Amino acid sequence: MATATLPAHPAHPAQHPVTVADLELSADGIDPQRAAAIYREHGCLVIRGLMTRYTAAINRDVAKAAHEAIALLPQAKKVTEGWVTPDGSLFLPAPAHFGRAQQIMLLPCNYRQSSALFRSALDETLGDLAEAIIGPDVELFLDGQIIYKEGAGGHPKHLHQDAAYFEHRYDGPLAVLTYCVDTDLTNGALQVVPGSHLMGVLPHVNTFSHLGLDPQQWPWERALPITGQSGDAILFHVKTIHGSKENLSPRPRPVVVHRFRAANDYVTINATTAENRSDAERQAEKARKQTQRGLMVRGYRSHSCLDEG
Repeated sequence: MATATLPAHPAHPAQHPVTVADLELSADGIDPQRAAAIYREHGCLVIRGLMTRYTAAINRDVAKAAHEAIALLPQAKKVTEGWVTPDGSLFLPAPAHFGRAQQIMLLPCNYRQSSALFRSALDETLGDLAEAIIGPDVELFLDGQIIYKEGAGGHPKHLHQDAAYFEHRYDGPLAVLTYCVDTDLTNGALQVVPGSHLMGVLPHVNTFSHLGLDPQQWPWERALPITGQSGDAILFHVKTIHGSKENLSPRPRPVVVHRFRAANDYVTINATTAENRSDAERQAEKARKQTQRGLMVRGYRSHSCLDEG
């Protein structure tokens, strides 16, 4: 059984190995308050079967988006993060044996493009969990995301904290990553470091897949792999260290990511590289909530929230 040792922190004086069993619950009859307690302790939570009813429809839309992205690849433009096609797909360099020079990393299959994806973000049980973790007033952060590892060598995503990409004024967003297909160590299961959300935002370096932690300090052996079936969801804090290895199977491995945050929270630092993060840090005080309003999924946003910053 895989385990991970909690990072040193006063909240975890005993230092005991954490297993997936410590993090997981079944979606059937779930108690949101119990789930929230696991999340607060470990910075991550696994809900088996939470999104099963949505994955077939999402997979159909993902397949369409992947087909369109590859067809548009000849029109891709080079950007700092890789290559972007006219539909907004992001490509990275592909392995030498791949058959083309670029591989898909992100698909533009979001709430504005896929009704199946949007419906899944509004799931009642998911909303209950978000409210129990965040509080009564909850908004969507961003438009949903499909992270797509192509088969036969699809990209690794080095261990990192999402806060390195979008640091927030307050606690930051809750991410909900759903496996769209059965996912194991062969096709790139998510790996997490339980308890790392208590360590603050750590220094990140440039990696093949954008910002990541120094692999000498944060090797994969420090992380806990979470395998699962299609529809299983992993909830994690914006400061929880996580990542996934390459997809060595012959089939794609897509995941859906929804993000929720408190209605008064907002990004102060936005970055994709060590260089532009350094620039963004100098501009952090200019960030304002008024320009960062997401769709409300629970509660109400008071006008006073917009004056923050």
